[in-house]
Amino acid sequence: MLAAMTPLAAALLGLVLGAGIGALAAVVVIRRAAKQVRGEIVNRHHLGEILDPLRAAVVVVSDSDRILAASAFAKAIGMARGSSVAPGEVAAVLADARAAGRSAEAELRLPGPAGEILLLAVRAVPLSNGAAVVIAEDRSADLRFSETRRDFVANISHELKTPIGAISLLAEAADSAADDADAVRGFLGKLTRETTRLNELVSQIIALSRLQATGSVLGAQDVPVAGLLESAVARCHHLAEARDISISLQAEPGLLVAGDATELETAVTNLVQNAIAYSEPGARVAVTGNAAGELVEIRVSDNGIGISAEDQARIFERFFRVDADRSRASGGTGLGLSIVKHIAAAHGGEVTVWSRLGQGSTFTLRLPGGREGGLR
Repeated sequence: MLAAMTPLAAALLGLVLGAGIGALAAVVVIRRAAKQVRGEIVNRHHLGEILDPLRAAVVVVSDSDRILAASAFAKAIGMARGSSVAPGEVAAVLADARAAGRSAEAELRLPGPAGEILLLAVRAVPLSNGAAVVIAEDRSADLRFSETRRDFVANISHELKTPIGAISLLAEAADSAADDADAVRGFLGKLTRETTRLNELVSQIIALSRLQATGSVLGAQDVPVAGLLESAVARCHHLAEARDISISLQAEPGLLVAGDATELETAVTNLVQNAIAYSEPGARVAVTGNAAGELVEIRVSDNGIGISAEDQARIFERFFRVDADRSRASGGTGLGLSIVKHIAAAHGGEVTVWSRLGQGSTFTLRLPGGREGGLR
């Protein structure tokens, strides 16, 4: 097959097979090959086979801008339509390169095949034999990461600002009331609550960052589900008592899940605390653990205020709150459910929600597991 290839096609094959060569390096390779193939007709079949595996969108055009070959990704995002380069913004970059007689670059935001917005770094390079190559690298993931990081920093700044500001004001108030022992004690009590809230927020930010960095569980062990649920409910006892909310617990005996006991307890505790925070005094929260085939399902149900369908789509986002005032009043950080989602994913499971406004919610944590003696 190599013997039948044109030098240009062979050069492109070298690009695909070469370890560590980025898509934009194709420009250099193609330029060198073009010097050897002036007036040569490119074998389109070979070019197509070679370009298809590339992750970047690559289109090779003739001297009349007719497409000779295109990678699969170029076709998928609509950069190669029939025999022409598209859309118009990409074609304009190619026209600029031809007019200038040298490479032209642009960063474009274009609609993707599924309606999403793609951020493409487009480069068009005219070749010495009259042909040209257009390469577009998809930088949408980088864009999403930058936006997520920006939003995360903005949210952290906002969330930290509230307790820090409160601590500052309370400290000033306590100092001003130095001669009033009762007032000082009241201010100090509020200072303690704000400090606890700030500490919880920082701890959850650290926990979430660690979960996102590792992405998996190290040193997993068999964790008894009944004991896991009992520990989580015990951690929420005082909070439930203070809000006059009852918690019931029922777990099938002998169920096990493989993972990190501390992380799993944190996940269940967060779900129970969330149920308590969004329930009215006198409400009930039910915690259950049952086998479901090769999975263990842990459900936390409440008859609280419920969650709208619109909010359910965002409920596991960092810092998202269904009711910001209620969450802050209960000491919530807006990170609890996001942490649950990452713990579930790290254990090979998932967390889902069912809810109706005014009827309550059920969060279901599904984890790989089984019964004693049959898990491994």
